[in-house]
This record gives sequence, C-alpha cells and structure tokens, in this order.
Amino acid sequence: MIAIIKYNAGNISSVQNALNRLGYNSIITDNPNEILTADKVIFPGVGEASSAMKYLTDRGLDQVILSIEKPMLGICLGLQLMCASSEEGNTKCLGIFKEKIKLFPPEEKVPHMGWNNFSAIKGSLFDGIEKDNDVYYVHSYYAEVGEDTIAECNYIKNFSSAMQKNNFYATQFHPEKSADIGAQILKNFCTL
Repeated sequence: MIAIIKYNAGNISSVQNALNRLGYNSIITDNPNEILTADKVIFPGVGEASSAMKYLTDRGLDQVILSIEKPMLGICLGLQLMCASSEEGNTKCLGIFKEKIKLFPPEEKVPHMGWNNFSAIKGSLFDGIEKDNDVYYVHSYYAEVGEDTIAECNYIKNFSSAMQKNNFYATQFHPEKSADIGAQILKNFCTL
C-alpha cells in the first residue's frame, strides 16, 4: 500500500488518480501508523511553506516523516519542505536535504510554470528516461543544485529538478501532471 500524506496542501487527489491509472492502491492519510507501515510514501503538495510546516509540526507529522524508512517521494512543495529552510515565510523545514529554498529572481519572472526539461539525471528514479525530456513545473521557489541533486533544470538559473538522499526522493516537477514521462517516474518509484 502507498500512503499519500495529507497535510493541508493541494494536489493530493491528482497524485492518487495517477497512481490508480498505473494500477497501484493508495490511501490519503495523516495517521502516523498508516504512514509508517506503508510500503511507499508520497509527500505531494501545492501551497505555502510556513503554513504547511505549521500543520505538520502541530500534528507531529514532521517527526513521522523523519522516521520513515521505506521509499518516500516528495513532490513540488514536498521537495521544498524536505530541505533545510525556505525563504517563503522564513521557514525552518525538515532538513532531510541541506539545501535552502530560495525565490527565483527577479520576482516578475515567477512562477516558473509549464513544461520544461531536466538534465544531468541519475539514479533509479529515472530508469528508462532520457535526459532533456519535458516535465510539468509550477513553482516560484527552488532548491539550488547540491550533493543530493539527481536531476537539474534551468529557469533563470540551474536548480534541483529532483533530489535523493538514502530512501528519500523528491521532484520539483509534478510527475502526476507530466504525461508518459511522469507516469514512468511514478512507476519507477513504486517499484523501488
């Protein structure tokens, strides 16, 4: 069973629908036991960093996430909350990845929205995927390229399109909205 973490951030149903299309069962939950006993965990999100982190910490879900030992995939805001901190609301985040989340400069160029590619891909999340494929992005904040970066994208500057550290994976793009390429990435995650 795949647990999709419910934490007052949008886009959860579209992730579940994408998993259904691939033939995977999932539950949307904020129950710590269901999250910790799931075979895989997805941490999606569209929203604002400080309010999302407050929701997580108020319910103890921040500590639950840090305790996950099975493969976990953060998506968009999920990736950002897995980093050390965010300029959005001057927010202390989970610290799984040491990168800091920053606002794209200049502000009139945000959000980065629509189809863009990724490059420098590596790791099992991208099995069967060629670099320079287009995936779907919607974000105003980004993680810099660092030691946990497994894919890069360029919008104004290079940023982490995907990251991995141990059992924790994350994509800045939305695989559930990225057609066949996104479906393959989700399938790769589900078969880790």
